[in-house]
Amino acid sequence: MARRRRFGSVRKLPSGRYQASYVGPDGKRHTAPNTFSRKGDADRWLSLVEADISRGEWTYNRLSEQKFGDYARAWLRDNPNAGPRYRETCLRNLRLHLASLVDEPLRKLTAARVRDWYAAALRGGGGKSAIAQSYRFMRAVLNTAVREGAIPQNPCQIRGAGADRAKERPVATPDQVKALLDEITPRYRAAVALGAWCGLRRGEVIGLMRDDFRIVFAEDESGRLVPVNAEVTVRRSRVELLESRVAFDGPPKTDAGHRAVTIPPHVIPYLVEHLDKYAGPERVFVGRDGKPMRGDAIRQAHARARKRLVEQNKIPENLRFHDLRHTGQTLAAATGATLKDLMLRLGHATPVAANRYLHAVQGRDAEIALALSQLAAHGNAAKLPKTIVVKN
Repeated sequence: MARRRRFGSVRKLPSGRYQASYVGPDGKRHTAPNTFSRKGDADRWLSLVEADISRGEWTYNRLSEQKFGDYARAWLRDNPNAGPRYRETCLRNLRLHLASLVDEPLRKLTAARVRDWYAAALRGGGGKSAIAQSYRFMRAVLNTAVREGAIPQNPCQIRGAGADRAKERPVATPDQVKALLDEITPRYRAAVALGAWCGLRRGEVIGLMRDDFRIVFAEDESGRLVPVNAEVTVRRSRVELLESRVAFDGPPKTDAGHRAVTIPPHVIPYLVEHLDKYAGPERVFVGRDGKPMRGDAIRQAHARARKRLVEQNKIPENLRFHDLRHTGQTLAAATGATLKDLMLRLGHATPVAANRYLHAVQGRDAEIALALSQLAAHGNAAKLPKTIVVKN
């Protein structure tokens, strides 16, 4: 039975929880977007609404009735930090994974409603990564809705729902990278080398121009000019929208993505050969038609070479092109590179991602401990091997 109060009413539900409602300035009865475990909490919520009305700040009708889908699209449109690829991904998730919520008014997105959606999504055919991505998007949108007064609190309260627990990715050995360079179609060798040994993302690779490289030549003993050192400056990244097939040059992923990377000496010959044989007049990576190379062309060439090498048991079968970036930086960490060194080389704005590579090296601690025990077992330093090799 509802208990009358000066403003609004509170009633106890069969579940034992309390529901608050009131008649707003629009003459309509409105119900709180969530129920309350205590009557006092429901009374306090009504007091806040009453105060908003008295101050002329009541926005329930204008914002709370807006459909989640419309509000989410407007959020994407007006968010200055949302890039084109992110917008495309969010709109696809809105269409594929959040479809059951797009027509819901914001006020009806309760914690229970979000929990039901999440459980149904996990039971469906969507991938867990896409569902986690959709949940993060919804949570970000509804955080804004809270700040704008459309809803009292964010209903996205499922612990761990937005965490994207990516599988541990393989790290290739230098020999495996060399095998891939030898096997792949020559037009794509420089792309593999820059990804593996310089940490460039695929979009950064295909966005390179000739004037992004600085190569220093010197005479060898026979008087020939040979490259002795080189540097690449990352100024842009090629953005490819999957659904519209639109491609354009944009800025790197973050401000830290604008960086200069020293090219290891053993990579320079691959680059020089590519510039001589396959590069365009301005753009370094082009297709046979002279147009900007598409990222999918590199992916397919890598997949073909990987398939042949897997059949020969020379590389892991799940080694993606992007894993080459992980490989080079893990090996860089093994050489003694600091966290700041890796951040600069990778173009990371925060230490979180770069720290993974230090962790990968630190993860060898158990093997190092085993090697120490093996040393102790010898009992005589003169009998120890000159080099102790610890595998990655």
